Amino acid sequence: MSEKNHQGKRTARQRLAVEREKQKASERRRRTLIVAATVVCVLGLAAVIGLLAANSGKSSKSSTGPVVAPSGAQGKDSLAIPVGQDGAKSTLTVWEDFRCPACKAFEAAYRPTLRELTGSGKLRVEYHLVRLIDGNLGGAGSLRAANAAACAQDAGKFPAYHDVLFENQPAETDDAYADNNKLVQLAGKVSGLDTPAFTKCVKDGTHDGWVDKSHQAFQAGGFSGTPTVLLNGKDILKDRTMTPAKLKQMVEAADKG
Repeated sequence: MSEKNHQGKRTARQRLAVEREKQKASERRRRTLIVAATVVCVLGLAAVIGLLAANSGKSSKSSTGPVVAPSGAQGKDSLAIPVGQDGAKSTLTVWEDFRCPACKAFEAAYRPTLRELTGSGKLRVEYHLVRLIDGNLGGAGSLRAANAAACAQDAGKFPAYHDVLFENQPAETDDAYADNNKLVQLAGKVSGLDTPAFTKCVKDGTHDGWVDKSHQAFQAGGFSGTPTVLLNGKDILKDRTMTPAKLKQMVEAADKG
């Protein structure tokens, strides 16, 4: 075989190796999209997506009782838990799963800015709770934690309990939040939340049907991963340059405008 043919084969192998690395890198990006200090879970492989769709479909069709929205829930079908003032000029829509490590990373990176902006009346955050990881890895921790968070909303303690759930999040493969007793125990970290009414709400699964309805809305929206974060309807995490500081600048500009 001529030297030219050898070189051609080496070049072809090199091109193939490069393409494989590109594919691996692309897959990693689809699974974990890094925006500043935020890690965003994006479910990539077609096989995983197919399995996820199947599992999520089974979960969403399962009977979890009547749809009982938590106190103060707003938006279409009362699926959003609002934080902030109604008159804010900007709205941040956040789809989250309490079992999702990327959601925890997003909260850790952006929470101080979100609290500042909601506190000043410049931003309103609408939280939508889903059970994506339950469908992907099995278990019920996403559902149980979301129901507990809705119960905390009934008690007027949603923001604090929401933060506690992410701060104490177990490993993604550890379905610790499927244990209602664990969720009740964590309520002890929020002043005034550990009450008989909260415990009953958690253990009765009062808002399970509402969580499932929220998850169905997530699927209908065509979203593929959590967290999904929309500022006035625009997915901000698709912007690779997005940071908490940039988000703050955008919200403040809208507030002045």
